[in-house]
Amino acid sequence: MASSDAARDPRLLLIAPADNCLVVCRPLAEGEVVQIEGVARRMAHAVEIGHKLARRDIRRGDKVLRYGAVIGTASRDIAAGEHIHLHNLASDYLPPGGTATAP
Repeated sequence: MASSDAARDPRLLLIAPADNCLVVCRPLAEGEVVQIEGVARRMAHAVEIGHKLARRDIRRGDKVLRYGAVIGTASRDIAAGEHIHLHNLASDYLPPGGTATAP
């Protein structure tokens, strides 16, 4: 695991140093406080295990990195600590509409 203040909260996993998201390692409840980059962030909504939180502010159009690789593009501004999912992330791998088609 990469060494960082973000990685020190045991509920969050920083996979690669370049990542701008953190992976949730246990379910987080609405109102729960997590530490991200040394800043306490209160969860606006519950977030399930395996989902992502923004490590820092991400601007609309920025690439989201996990595993040190691009996993999609922010479809709107995402604040540090905010849940990253289909409501604010466009896949760079699926066609518009979000479903893959067989060749």
